[in-house]
Amino acid sequence: MPKLKTKSGAKKRFKFTKSGKVKTHQVGKRHRLISNSPARTRDLRGTALLSESETRRVKRWMPYGGGI
Repeated sequence: MPKLKTKSGAKKRFKFTKSGKVKTHQVGKRHRLISNSPARTRDLRGTALLSESETRRVKRWMPYGGGI
């Protein structure tokens, strides 16, 4: 049985928690920040968890990270 390939972009962007959820960076924190309120910028600190439907998609991209 050949090995399955991992999507290179996915392994750089996502990490799995112990319980199988997917951590990722917050979106909207890279550029055009002057239009955000300071409260919005503060809320975007740290990491976020993906929704259930997006988690299934990311797990297909990373077969050895979180399973299919």
